[in-house]
Amino acid sequence: MSVDTYISIIGLALAAGLLVTATHVPLGIQVLSRGIVFIDLAVAQIAGLGVIVADRLGFEPHGAAVQVAALGAALAGALLLTWTDKRWPQVQEAVIGVTFIVAANAAILLLASNPRGAEHLKDLLVGQILWAQPARLAIVALVYALLLAVWCGFGQRIGRIGFYLVFACAVTASVQLVGVYLVFATLIVPALATMRFARYRLAAGYALGTLAYAAGLVLSLVTDMPAGPLIVCVMTLLGLALFAAS
Repeated sequence: MSVDTYISIIGLALAAGLLVTATHVPLGIQVLSRGIVFIDLAVAQIAGLGVIVADRLGFEPHGAAVQVAALGAALAGALLLTWTDKRWPQVQEAVIGVTFIVAANAAILLLASNPRGAEHLKDLLVGQILWAQPARLAIVALVYALLLAVWCGFGQRIGRIGFYLVFACAVTASVQLVGVYLVFATLIVPALATMRFARYRLAAGYALGTLAYAAGLVLSLVTDMPAGPLIVCVMTLLGLALFAAS
């Protein structure tokens, strides 16, 4: 491929990373404060299970039906976790963990008879950030803009159910864009790294996410290694350095 092609691929991938960072940093801070750290893994895995079910039923991989299935599954999972949070708040983290592991194993069972099952599972977990398409980025950007408008406009007033629903919509869009692992890292690492910040916490989290995506993508280009895992590792190292320095 030509240099221009590489630059185009990296540019679109970086745009995808910045979109995910824009929504997941503030949501991550809220998740950390609520003590429900693994909720994104659970909701992301449930959304992925919706994608796998739609694929199993023969729907077009990137068609509207798959998006509806993913969102429907994520919203159902979010409403379930809202109910358990209200009913058994003292064990909510454990419930979230069980929900994740059940959804993950259900996905494995559904893919067991699929000759490309291992590839589908890898795409779900690691993502395909280097193959981000402009049309999809535009749709995701619109979704994120609406979610951020709701979040910034109403904040705590949206309540528990509102938070879970906003969270489910954000995760549904991002897990198909960058994969489960990057969704979790972008949500939690900046929030943890900046937890000692009394001021400018959000700005520091955005800076960390932006730098991690940019550095990880450049390293992927130089080393020809998978972009997703590199970004996760870079973000974690930068997060540790920022936490130690704060």
